[in-house]
Amino acid sequence: MMIRHIKYLLLLLPFCIASCNKQLDLQPTDTIIDPERTFRNVADLNGGLLGAYTQLTYNTIYSVSLVTDECTLPNENNLGRGVATYRWQIDPGSTTITGSFGEYYITIDRANRVLGAIDRVPAKGADIALKERYRGEALALRAYCHFQLLQSYAEAYEPTAMGVPYMDTSIISFPARQSFGDVMAAIEKDLERASHLIPADADDNTRITLATVAAIRARAALYAKKWDDAVTFSTTAINALPLASAANFPAIWKDTKNDEVIWKLKQVAGSDDPIGAVYYAGDIAYYAPSFELINSFDKDKDVRYSSYILFDDTRGDGTSQYLVNKYAGPSGNPGLADIKLFRTGEMYLIRAEALAEKNKVNDGANDLNTLRAARINGYVAQPFNSKDALITAIYTERFKELAFEGHRLFDLRRRDLSVTREPADAINAQGAILLKPGQKGYVFPIPDAETKANKNMKQNPGY
Repeated sequence: MMIRHIKYLLLLLPFCIASCNKQLDLQPTDTIIDPERTFRNVADLNGGLLGAYTQLTYNTIYSVSLVTDECTLPNENNLGRGVATYRWQIDPGSTTITGSFGEYYITIDRANRVLGAIDRVPAKGADIALKERYRGEALALRAYCHFQLLQSYAEAYEPTAMGVPYMDTSIISFPARQSFGDVMAAIEKDLERASHLIPADADDNTRITLATVAAIRARAALYAKKWDDAVTFSTTAINALPLASAANFPAIWKDTKNDEVIWKLKQVAGSDDPIGAVYYAGDIAYYAPSFELINSFDKDKDVRYSSYILFDDTRGDGTSQYLVNKYAGPSGNPGLADIKLFRTGEMYLIRAEALAEKNKVNDGANDLNTLRAARINGYVAQPFNSKDALITAIYTERFKELAFEGHRLFDLRRRDLSVTREPADAINAQGAILLKPGQKGYVFPIPDAETKANKNMKQNPGY
């Protein structure tokens, strides 16, 4: 009986092997995409591009707010959410910090898949122009993500400093880090091409438009210290979308107005983890606005104060009465707010800083005063006697205007300034009150998984 069973199994073995081989020949559909099958028409290109957009999240905004002086850790956050990051206990395995690395490279890869297939996709009539628009969007999206990677992971914002690999092809490889200057040059090249491909009448601010391209170029020029370019491109963005009125500004954060919103990530009902919930959810304030930030506003006159910060004196003892209100979202969907990536307010601050660096102090002061007048009721324009005084004021204004939008740490890094926390904001910081340039956490580490998988990837100093 045993011999008969063995002979039967031996007869079946070739068929089992053949079946296994057929299974092994199948490509894993979740990781490998055949461009010729996936992108067959212009609509497919749009689908691929939308897939790239949807990969973007609030990771950078969240990590920057935790590391800097924008927020404080209330006693009621007893779940430990983000606490190690807030206390600057940061290493290459800190996923709160390093999560954006994979996010941006996945987005880049998806954009590159669209770009790699686009010339093979047939188009007729109106689809020809539409295809070129999608090409422009993909190029600009790729450039934006590389710039975001530089902000977080570049060794320094200097031409010869270690940057990140610039990926212009969807390929599995072991890329080495390129210099900050080389990556910035590739970003500018992609954005220049995009500026000639996206039509002027494309005005959906949940996608990249010409105004978005100009805004990305303005921000990149600020980091590259190309002051003339920063002035030129910020002016283009400002001319495209004027500042919101004081009456309409609060509605931006309730998603009932789109004034001055150049580009945003649309959030839809059903999202598992809306941006507002990382600060306040389920009646728990995980992170509250810092007292340093609260006290920087004229509470009675500055429209930003109530738009960004909620004071709730009905909350019980041991809880924070101050809450992050910027991402409260529309009524009925608490915390579900669209993520604003570029606004005209930032463009005024970019132009003001660039003009100050060009020693055009009066012109830069005009931009700063224009922004303040739009935000502060009864504001009286202030004079500035020097470039340094104006830049200091601009930095203070950036702290207020761009709070919880993912800028604070990178602004400090641009001028080698330390992160400092006031005593009232450091009660639960366990001594994390002064983060100096060169210390762990000031520059984000390359993820541990990346350096282990990529033999050519060098880690940032200090880790």
